Amino acid sequence: MSRQYKPHNRCQTCQMLLNYCLCLEAQECKKSLQNIQSSVHVLMHHRERFLTTNTARLAKLCLPRCEIHLRGMIEQSVPLEEILNSANTPLLLYPSEKAEVLTPEYLSKISRPITLIVPDGSWRQASKVAKRESLLEDVPHVKVFKGSESQYKLRREPKFSGLATFEAIALALGAIEGEETQQRLESVFLKMVERTLKSRGIKDTTTN
Repeated sequence: MSRQYKPHNRCQTCQMLLNYCLCLEAQECKKSLQNIQSSVHVLMHHRERFLTTNTARLAKLCLPRCEIHLRGMIEQSVPLEEILNSANTPLLLYPSEKAEVLTPEYLSKISRPITLIVPDGSWRQASKVAKRESLLEDVPHVKVFKGSESQYKLRREPKFSGLATFEAIALALGAIEGEETQQRLESVFLKMVERTLKSRGIKDTTTN
C-alpha cells in the first residue's frame, strides 16, 4: 500500500523526509534545463496528491515548464482548453494501441515545440483519461521506447507499461530534447529512489 504524506517530518517542497530532501538536486536540474522548449502538463488523479510514492511532483520541481492539474475533483476541472490552445503541438503520453513511438522519424514531422500531456495515477486511473476527457479525442497518443526495466522500486502497481510517471517523462523528453535532458532527470530520480529506500532501512544495490 502506498504511504501517506505526513507533513510534520517532510520537506514542504519535495515532500521527502527532511533528512533526505531533494530540493537542491531538483533546483540544479531545473536550472540546467532552462533552454528546453517542451512543456509538460500532468493530469494527476486527485487521490495521488498526498501519496509519497507519487513521482509527478518531482517532475514539476525538476522541469522549467511543468504543471500539475488535479482531475476527478468536483469543484474544479482540468484546463484542457487552455493547454490545447497554446502554440505548441500537444501529444498525449499514453501507451494505447494507437500510440506512436517517439522516434526521430516521428518527431521530424513536428515543427513546433511540444506539449506533453501526461496522465498520472494508478494504471487503471490513467487508462481512463483519454476516454473521459473529450477534448483529448483528437490529440495524438505517443509512447516511449523502454529499453530496460524500471528503476522505480517504491510502488508495486506499474504505470506506463512498467514505468513510473517521472521515468516516462524523462524518456519522452530524452527523445524530444536530447539524451542530456534524460540523463539529468534520471540522475535526480535515482537519488530519490535511493534516499527513499535508505529512509526505510533498505539498501539499494543498483544505484550509486
